[in-house]
Amino acid sequence: MGTGIAGLTAALAAAADGHDVVVATKSTIGDTATSHAQGGIAAVLAAGADARAGDSVESHVRDTLAAGAGLGDRRATQVLCESADARIRGLIALGTRFDRVPVAEAAAAASDSAAPSSSPASTSRPEGPLPVPEGDHLRQLARGLEAAHSHPRILHAFGDGTGREIQRALSDAVRAAAVRGKLRLLEHTFLVDLMLDGVPTATTPKPDTAASASDAASAAPRVVGAWLQSAGGAGCADGASGTGRADGRQDDAPRPFPADAIVLATGGAGQLFAHTSNPGVATGDGIAVAARAGAEISDLEFVQFHPTVLAGSGGALISEAVRGEGAVLLNDAGERFLVGVHPDAELAPRDIVARGIADEMAKQGGRPVRLDATHLGREFLERRFPSITARIDGSGLDWSLETVPVTPAAHYLMGGVVTDLFGRTSIPGLYAAGETARTGVHGANRLASNSLLEGAVFGHRVAEALREQARLGQRTLGQAQLGQAQLGQAPRADPGSAHGLAHEPARGLGRVSDVADSPSPDQLQCSNASIRAFRPSSEQNRTDVGQRTASDAAPAFSRAALQTLMWANSGLHRSGAALEDAKRVITAWAGDRDAAGPDSSVADREDSNLLLLARLTVEAALTRRASAGAHFRADHPSAREPHTHTHLPHLERAMAR
Repeated sequence: MGTGIAGLTAALAAAADGHDVVVATKSTIGDTATSHAQGGIAAVLAAGADARAGDSVESHVRDTLAAGAGLGDRRATQVLCESADARIRGLIALGTRFDRVPVAEAAAAASDSAAPSSSPASTSRPEGPLPVPEGDHLRQLARGLEAAHSHPRILHAFGDGTGREIQRALSDAVRAAAVRGKLRLLEHTFLVDLMLDGVPTATTPKPDTAASASDAASAAPRVVGAWLQSAGGAGCADGASGTGRADGRQDDAPRPFPADAIVLATGGAGQLFAHTSNPGVATGDGIAVAARAGAEISDLEFVQFHPTVLAGSGGALISEAVRGEGAVLLNDAGERFLVGVHPDAELAPRDIVARGIADEMAKQGGRPVRLDATHLGREFLERRFPSITARIDGSGLDWSLETVPVTPAAHYLMGGVVTDLFGRTSIPGLYAAGETARTGVHGANRLASNSLLEGAVFGHRVAEALREQARLGQRTLGQAQLGQAQLGQAPRADPGSAHGLAHEPARGLGRVSDVADSPSPDQLQCSNASIRAFRPSSEQNRTDVGQRTASDAAPAFSRAALQTLMWANSGLHRSGAALEDAKRVITAWAGDRDAAGPDSSVADREDSNLLLLARLTVEAALTRRASAGAHFRADHPSAREPHTHTHLPHLERAMAR
């Protein structure tokens, strides 16, 4: 589920292993956060230039852990940084066109970067995309410097079009695989909820031996499929149609889709906030679905706010790489105010820069601060940052001649569905990767340009886990039991199977033959079996678990009202009082909303997902009283507490406080 760098990397690798793969996305294949990424992808490569510049995998690990404020996972971070070279090679093999420089220039840049730099403006700059030269390709890739990185190790494509170029290469590869019959692509297909073959027990003993661990695993629920909803009236094989939409199109009713494994790669939840750099599809669907199923969720309080979004643009991000190239931030008096905030000034970690901007804006009556890139010149800005230049030009400004107004905005979620080093979650058969997952590499604050790398690395490792799952043998949901599967409800046992489930040969995962073919690859393909209509489980679809608050104590619910509340009470500056107030309002809204049912539209389901994640985010922020990384409590700005994580293993437990 999801078609960004994590989802498509996992899908291509799994398809190459011979699995029956279905790729689904609620919009189009290219409508992702990946395609919006401008800053680049961080990587220390095995070729000689990085070593000559003094860079190393261990240096990348140190920078990542330092940015994470002591809450990053060392093992996961080591895996991330050590895997960078292989994943960059893989992206190049798929046709990704990273910016390159001539051999002599690359060697000079490596030599220059080995010496300490006296100011941000002295950072060496690549000369833009060039044809791929002969010889050692990796040695000639252009590298840039970004905030909190100790060496230039950021690869870009077409200047500020890195994410768009990676998305293009992956999307082209997936479409080509679909044409060859190696996988299927379902666009405009929304993930409603997971199908489970069992219900969690009230108490799950901690296994002390391999035998008890095996017993516990066999008793635990596992994913056997998903409820999917075809948006826009694409329809299923039986021609059923669902609810009407404001634009005249229709969203079909949810239908069951059997699968041995579900990979959640649906991105983050930037749409929780009034100001965000995220695309409109970032409504946290994968995390919400996992939470309702009882998966372990962690660190939702760690939301990274990008420091520089063009004010009044609706979320046009001005990449951190701009400051890496020497641009500075000024207040109304024309002063570089961040110099007194952190020794690295504009190149300090993002949470420090974002809060510094917010504080300075408060001092000047809420007016945006100004980004000054005028000394870089029009020719360089157009070549290095063509997309940003076009957006700024479209706003009526010329950033080569004048400063431009910028404000912070919600940008990236460090928390999410807890996974191990191979994307496995606490629910068997459920995997997560990319921004949906909490791998541990980001800790309390993500290092710039590590997100694309994380998606590529752990998306690929999910495919490795699927390979192992297939080798060991996999239980699958039988066709006869499809009609009995309900959310959080076990299918009836088949007398011929010890577990009531068919055993699948170890060759590959998934039985596409169980799913009826449909004329178009972008239509949701549904089972021919006689099925029950979607009925939400009373526990899994509730957003009001816990004490209700009188509805007259809260304003009327709307997505905009939720976003405004989260920005004001759970944004850059938080406090116990503001968070408690947000909790009261969110609980009231949840109490007034009915559980999503078969007639709910995709937009309604997105709102329910956002409301659930808002409650979980506020709970996590209340639980962590001390400030850490991107989580800043104004009532405890310097407080210290043990470096622990806010695990939310069960929805009921998280919301019963």
